[in-house]
Formats: sequence, structure tokens, C-alpha cells
Amino acid sequence: QLQLVESGGGLVQPGGSLRLSCAASLFTLDYYAIGWFRQAPGKEREAISCITIRYGSTYYADSVKGRFTISRGNAKNTVYLQMSSLKPEDTAVYYCAAIQWNSPQVMCVPSGYVYWGQGTQVTVSS
Repeated sequence: QLQLVESGGGLVQPGGSLRLSCAASLFTLDYYAIGWFRQAPGKEREAISCITIRYGSTYYADSVKGRFTISRGNAKNTVYLQMSSLKPEDTAVYYCAAIQWNSPQVMCVPSGYVYWGQGTQVTVSS
């Protein structure tokens, strides 16, 4: 069973940056898609960004375009989410998730992902 562990969350001031990491228990994620999702209190879980590992295709939600970047690490079992120009409305628990995927088309819907990490809290506040 694939296991995912997120790290890198924390408290940051508005305008600051954080880098989240998603480490998988597999040696390689070549035939997977990885997604970053977030959930704020009282709100539904929303898609932030997803990537197809083999093809590098990416998706970004409009709310984070130009501020967040998803990338594959040099270690084939890690995916990063670089977050810049953070806003208070970015405050949420951030989850990474995975699904076996071998298509260049990226799918970024929470209900489509099978494996989930435990989440990491990101708080943007002065």
C-alpha cells in the first residue's frame, strides 16, 4: 500500500513562502499522478495543483496560478509544492494524494485520488 507523508507546513506572514514536500513509500512515482489539495475549516477540500509524474503535465487552480509551483524532486519518490506570495486565505490543511496514472492528461479532482497523506497545516497570518 502506497503511503504518503507531507512536511513543510507552518506559520508564515502574508507575502512569505513555504515549500511543502510529499514523500512516497515507493522507490519511484513514475506511473502515478500526485495532487496537492487543501481544506480550510468549514470548507470543502479543493484542488490546488496536480502533476503527472511520467509526463510532467501540470494543473493549477486559478487561485494559486503564478504563486505556487508543483515539481518532481530529484529523488523519484518526492513531489514539492513551492508556495510564494502567501495570503491569509491560503490558510488550510494541505494534503498530498496519489493515483496510478499513465496519461499525459492531468486529472485534479479530489474524489479521483486513492492514496492520501495525513496533511500538514499552513497558517498565513501576521
